[in-house]
Amino acid sequence: MQVYISVDMEGIAGVVNWKETFHNGEDYDRFRKLMTAETNAAVTAAFDEGVDRVVVNDSHGSMRNILIEELDSRAELISGSPKPMSMVEGLDDSYDAVLMVGYHCMAGAPGVLNHTYTGSVLQYRVNERRLGEIGMNAAAAGHYGVPVAFVSGDDCTVTEAEDLIPGVQTAQVKEHVGRQAARSLHPQKARRLIYEGVRQALSGELPEAFQVDVPVVISVQFNTTSRADGSHLLPGAKRIDPLTVQYTAPDYITALRAARALLELGV
Repeated sequence: MQVYISVDMEGIAGVVNWKETFHNGEDYDRFRKLMTAETNAAVTAAFDEGVDRVVVNDSHGSMRNILIEELDSRAELISGSPKPMSMVEGLDDSYDAVLMVGYHCMAGAPGVLNHTYTGSVLQYRVNERRLGEIGMNAAAAGHYGVPVAFVSGDDCTVTEAEDLIPGVQTAQVKEHVGRQAARSLHPQKARRLIYEGVRQALSGELPEAFQVDVPVVISVQFNTTSRADGSHLLPGAKRIDPLTVQYTAPDYITALRAARALLELGV
C-alpha cells in the first residue's frame, strides 16, 4: 500500500498569524518544526498501519518548510516550488490514499488564515461548485481514482472536508476564534490526534474518490479587476465579469494546471 501526504501550514496546531508561516516571519522556525512534527505523526501512523511507502509533499508557500533531517527517515519528501502539480506534485494512480495535514478552509469561510491558494482569490469554482484547497486537491486525486482518507486542521477545515468527502477521517487540532486567532490543542495532543486519526482512516474502509464531471469548467473570482486583467491573458480563458475569469478543460488535471496559470498571471 502506498500513501501520499500533502502538508500545508496554516492548519498546524498553534499557527494563528501569517508571520508564523513565512520564511522571514516571526517565530517561523518554531512553527516549521511543529509542521514537521505533525507530518511525522501521520507518517508514523501510516507505517504502523502496515503501509509500504509514504511520500510527503511540502505544500505550503515556497514549499521548502519541512525539515528533512527531522522527517521520519522512512518517508520520501517532495519540496521546492514551482512544481507542475503544486500541492499534489507526484500524485498518480499508484497511490491508495491521500492524507492532508495542516490544511485550512476556503476564502470567505470563518476559519483560521482562510484563503484559497492565494490571498487574491475570492472564489474558486469547479463546474459551479465552490471549492477550497481541500477540494482542489481532492479532485486531482479523484482524477486518478485515489481517495482522500484523512484531513487535519481547524474546526472549519474539518467541516469543509466532511461536507465534501463523506466518510473522510478528520482531526481537529484547533478551534477558530477569528481569522488570526484560535483555541489550540497542545502540539503533543494534536500529534496524538493525527496519529490516531490516520491509523483509523487506513485501517477501515476508504471513502470514495472525489471526482468531478468532464469537461471541467473552472472559474476564478479575483479581489481586483487588475488581477482578472492579467489572468485573462491565458489563451482560452474567458472573462465572465470584471472580477471573474473562466476556463474549460477536458479533464481535471488540465483544469488544475490552467487554474494555477490563471493565478500566476493574476498578480
